[in-house]
Amino acid sequence: MAGESPPLRDTTTDEPASSRAAPAAATTARCAPRSAAPPPDDGPLAERLADAVAASDAPDVVFAVSRHGRRTVVSGGTAPPPPLPREDLRYETGSAAKTFTGLLLARLIHSGELSGGEPAAALLDEGRPAGANPVTLAHLITHTSGLPALPAGFYLRGLPAWHTNPYARFPAARVVDAFLRHRPRHRPGTRWRYSNYGVAVLGHALAAATRTPWEDLLTGQVLHPLGLTGTTLRADDSGFDAPGHGKDGASPVPPFDAGGFQAAGAVRATPHDLLTFIEAHLDPTGAPPRLAAALRAVRRPVLRRGIGHRHVHTIAWFRHPTDGGPMYFHSGATLGQQAFLGFRPDTGTALAALCTRRFRAHDPFLAAAYALLAEDE
Repeated sequence: MAGESPPLRDTTTDEPASSRAAPAAATTARCAPRSAAPPPDDGPLAERLADAVAASDAPDVVFAVSRHGRRTVVSGGTAPPPPLPREDLRYETGSAAKTFTGLLLARLIHSGELSGGEPAAALLDEGRPAGANPVTLAHLITHTSGLPALPAGFYLRGLPAWHTNPYARFPAARVVDAFLRHRPRHRPGTRWRYSNYGVAVLGHALAAATRTPWEDLLTGQVLHPLGLTGTTLRADDSGFDAPGHGKDGASPVPPFDAGGFQAAGAVRATPHDLLTFIEAHLDPTGAPPRLAAALRAVRRPVLRRGIGHRHVHTIAWFRHPTDGGPMYFHSGATLGQQAFLGFRPDTGTALAALCTRRFRAHDPFLAAAYALLAEDE
């Protein structure tokens, strides 16, 4: 859409929200549409989640929290209830899907298959000289590759489908070709610039390095080991995919098609699958052994930027400080949905928040999700 940011993007703010003290709760609540009030015995946490659902002002909303392994899930929305419970549907995660890609890269590094220092162009074009300052896999996942947010030609090609699925018009071959032709303005590793393009290229480079299609690679290395059976990379006719909506909360939006940008934003998942994914980050010792080292690795800072180096990044997450320790999070948005994923080791909290309305300026959904994660027990 002219004058707006790309429709698949991270919507995370770098400014922390205020926190509130709150005890844990052990109940699960399902709220009726247009009313996010939980049953009276669901406890303070469910009440705060219900407030967040109501404040989000979206057709379908789910706030799912795990505290020390106890889950509280509250759903609601402005639309009539869908045929399946909202917490059983699959939601588009947009750029929050990059946390899956970061974990996959960490897994491949810790298994010894890759180092992270491989030149991406050499993997995508065998025999190609690396050059003096190649873009490496590590540069791509940390947004320091020097690549722009989107490849040359994206806007022109995507414009006819800008209101529906512009990414679908830029398939894998075009993403790779644009990268192999690109000449960065800045030496890789010297500047941070958020890039869907860069992470998309990373996905293709990992597929080339392992000689495994992206979907099979992510499924085999991350989804299956964690038991994420409610997670996929595309919508289907099963009826499990939550429908998206425009900014008005009423106009229907077709399911997101990532085209050649699968690694940057194709994951769609149920709230409970997302909690399982995030809970594994909270306690890597309880995760499948083959993923434990990678889960620990994605919590370590690899990049600091901004005044006073206040913005900290791992290879998968944004990291902000709290009084009790760091909190990790990533948000995302497609043309018709939003997602926020995060966790705090000090409070044993995992949070997955999802809604089916396109991101708006000063959106209450993200602020509510961030505030819930930032609050202490």
